[in-house]
Amino acid sequence: MPKLANPLIVIVAYDRLCTFEFGCAFEVFGLSRPEMGPGWYRCMTAAIEPGPIRGAGGLLLDPDGGLELFDQADTIVIPGWRGPDTDVPGLFLEALKTTHAKGVRIVSICGGAFVLARAGLLDGRRATTHWHHAARLATAYPKINVEPHALYVDDENILTSAGSAAGLDLCIHVVRKDFGMKAANSVARRLVVAAHREGGQAQFIERPVVQRSGTRLSALLDTIRGSLAEQWSIQRMADEARVSVRSLHRHIREATGTAPGEWLQNERLARARELLEETALSVSAIAAHTGLGTATNFRNHFRANIGLSPIAYRSRFHAGKGAPGPQSPIAATG
Repeated sequence: MPKLANPLIVIVAYDRLCTFEFGCAFEVFGLSRPEMGPGWYRCMTAAIEPGPIRGAGGLLLDPDGGLELFDQADTIVIPGWRGPDTDVPGLFLEALKTTHAKGVRIVSICGGAFVLARAGLLDGRRATTHWHHAARLATAYPKINVEPHALYVDDENILTSAGSAAGLDLCIHVVRKDFGMKAANSVARRLVVAAHREGGQAQFIERPVVQRSGTRLSALLDTIRGSLAEQWSIQRMADEARVSVRSLHRHIREATGTAPGEWLQNERLARARELLEETALSVSAIAAHTGLGTATNFRNHFRANIGLSPIAYRSRFHAGKGAPGPQSPIAATG
């Protein structure tokens, strides 16, 4: 959960604004969401330069204020930029550096990474941008570890996304970090988008909804999800679905985009994430509940896929930040 009630999101506005990227950020952070309770975000827009602020498509914006809003912000969002080679106002760059030094989180969508690069805030960090400009970013700023295949990169308190629509993935990721998995899924449903799209890195987002491929396969997948602790060989899956092993591979790949064994492993890890977030069950208990074997085996698979140990993940994402959840009679260990 956020450290402060009603954290303030400040979305940057500039002339020739990328309206789609701006809309992605505002849709996630700026709309009223009574179902989220009284602690939800506040959202304001800040003009980073004087004069009329016009967006692509002929829109004219009336921002809430200017760079002074950065002093109040908990998170600043840069929704794209005018172009990778376009100058960035010096006062804007200085404000970003000052704000970052105070510990404020900064999020960039698509070409906004070039603004952060110009400010020197990505030096020594991992970052991404639109695939079309990733090589240019890496060449122009060799101190940045550019990840061209990632939907987004979360490097501590600086987050960058790939092309325009990946901004939604990143904004939903921010919601998940601040308010948890259920809140992120709720926002994704309201936007009619997947809460997670596969990318080139481990991402802390709820797994995507499976595309159904017939009632028999649907029943099998639901059965497996309800009994992850059991042994599920490929042959058993095929027998349960009353298909051949070859057909099983084809149907599950069509429905999920992955092979049966990979899908099963992903489901087990996803359930493990839920238990780490929502309960205080021990690592050993979670390993048993999800069919991931011993605690050591669970730790190894979890770290390899998620990039964190189970306990580090829990400390970052537990809904109660260490408080036992509703199904958590066992103290956390490991």
